Amino acid sequence: MQTRRIRTLHTIIILLIIVTIISLTFAGTMGLLYVQKVEEVSQLQGEKELVFTDQTLPVLSVDVENRTSDNQEPGMPNQDLSVSTQDSEAVSGAATAGEDSMGDADAATIAALMQSKEAEVEQSIKERMKALVTGEDGSPLKMLRSFFPENLIYSFEEEYVFAPVLEGVNKHNLLAENFQKTEEGLMQYVENGIVTSHKGIDVSKYQGNIDWGAVKEEGIEYAFIRLGLRGYESGKLVLDEFYDANMKGANSAGVGAGVYFFTQAITVEEAQEEAAFVIQNLANYQVSCPIVFDVERISGGKGRADQLTQEQRTDITIAFCEAIKAAGYQPMIYGNVVCFTRLLDMTRLNGYEKWYAFYDDYMYMPYDVSCWQYTEKGRVDGIGNNVDLNISFKTW
Repeated sequence: MQTRRIRTLHTIIILLIIVTIISLTFAGTMGLLYVQKVEEVSQLQGEKELVFTDQTLPVLSVDVENRTSDNQEPGMPNQDLSVSTQDSEAVSGAATAGEDSMGDADAATIAALMQSKEAEVEQSIKERMKALVTGEDGSPLKMLRSFFPENLIYSFEEEYVFAPVLEGVNKHNLLAENFQKTEEGLMQYVENGIVTSHKGIDVSKYQGNIDWGAVKEEGIEYAFIRLGLRGYESGKLVLDEFYDANMKGANSAGVGAGVYFFTQAITVEEAQEEAAFVIQNLANYQVSCPIVFDVERISGGKGRADQLTQEQRTDITIAFCEAIKAAGYQPMIYGNVVCFTRLLDMTRLNGYEKWYAFYDDYMYMPYDVSCWQYTEKGRVDGIGNNVDLNISFKTW
């Protein structure tokens, strides 16, 4: 699989270089055509001047002392307008010589400049590619993403996918340079020297028993707690066995709580059933953060929802979110780049908040998101195992 990816990457790099060479060749051709036209114009100008110098021209003489022309330009009184044929030939000859000389200089300068720029652009592209691939945080995917900002690029089933960035989907206005990582490895968003993002985690039974007091002291503001899931084979609705303890612990410690549910619904009716199950299990807790619909595919197995079309999965997602909203809660959709390009029709989901999962030092997503899950290997006091870390760009 790795060999195939490398071959694909090499093919793409070669295509990029070919396109660059073609573009430079075209630019060089246009430059040469321009130089030829300059030379032709200069030659015609010289021939024109030779024709005029072969003709006898009358002497123009105006006596400015005795009378003034009615067509004299304002601001130019007492100008000597007497010009002899000999003077005219001398001036014309000088002008023609100057034009021919300037045309040759321009042609040589343009040709040299074109050659210089071609080499400079080619070298710049090569250096950019090398830096993106071999840098400390470099990768082939990062290089491709830099060269194709109009696409969302990712690896899916041993192939690179170039998904178009859709015009009809709301975009965020976050700036890449404002994302900063602390010495402890925590991501934050900083504007004008002020941290404007908010620290959060998400937990399930896999984190085991949690000391929520210690989590609060760590500076964690909110937590998305797994409420449950639908079995990916059986279709049975299951409550997370640590859900009650986590909700009570977060509420007691003053950590804002939201919940998420992992769906395997294959019909709108099943999505509504899942929403009812979630709402029923929220009754005894303080829920200040969104209720999240997790639409990920099953990892390492075959889920009952894997064969859904994009339209079907989007209908199911809307059904769940609308049921949550009708119950007075804030719905949110969780997914990764595959979810937000392949599994869901994002043009139909602008009205719902998004929680995006992407594990890297940069947030690769142009669409509007409220929360970014940037690592699954975080460490937080009060939790014995690795935990997902998030930053949100708003509060609830």
